Amino acid sequence: MKTLLEHKIREVMDTCDGRVSVAIELPSHSIHIDSDRSYSAASLIKLPILLEGFRQSEKGKVSLHEKVLVHKEQRVGGAGVLTGLSETISLTIEDLLILMIIVSDNTASNLLIDRLGSNKIQECCNSLHLKHTKLLRKLMDFKAIEKGLDNYTSAIDIISCLKAMDKSPRFRHSSREKMLNILHQQQFVTKLPSRMDRNAVYVANKTGELPGVEHDCAIVKLGNKTAYIAVLIDELEENQSGKETIVQIGKLIYDHLIKEGI
Repeated sequence: MKTLLEHKIREVMDTCDGRVSVAIELPSHSIHIDSDRSYSAASLIKLPILLEGFRQSEKGKVSLHEKVLVHKEQRVGGAGVLTGLSETISLTIEDLLILMIIVSDNTASNLLIDRLGSNKIQECCNSLHLKHTKLLRKLMDFKAIEKGLDNYTSAIDIISCLKAMDKSPRFRHSSREKMLNILHQQQFVTKLPSRMDRNAVYVANKTGELPGVEHDCAIVKLGNKTAYIAVLIDELEENQSGKETIVQIGKLIYDHLIKEGI
């Protein structure tokens, strides 16, 4: 039986010119609308990279304090701040993880893929039973894209990533706290959280976008209760339609959470 919240979300989805997938898990019920549909991951692929970074840290494979040199020739465009630096700099693994998430830095992401290993990141995805999440290329790798290689995920997989960061016994409490704090520092908050009162609820989110693609996912906490949200959209004629759809869905969920106390 569809809830009032689901009816309202479907009405918003119907106004979008793209292909929309939604996964929402509340303490009282879940809403899944095409949530197992595969999408180009865009920057949502950075969530399993974050998880694998902390998994390897816990196993002693890497140290969060380990220094990595960032050379000029390693820098790529798109989102982030490292591409604009003129000199070689040294950053820790933890610095790279933070930059990868809070400003979606593509150079940091690629350096982490090199250090952690793409096969290990994929093993992490598999261990979390992510059915659609595949890391097949680095960020901004246009040669790989021309060969038809891309990164993929789904709304239901993203929910699994968020829940792993928030409460999975696979990770130490200290690691989960750090991962949540990184997501909570997110600088791109113009989609799901944009019409939420950040003083009323705790929000930790990660966006993704490409031409014709708009994604966002979030952990929202009110008191001792938690909601997990993922909205993925592709096949957009213009991205603004997708952004507005995600904004409206975020507001509907926020209003429900405040009214129901989650």
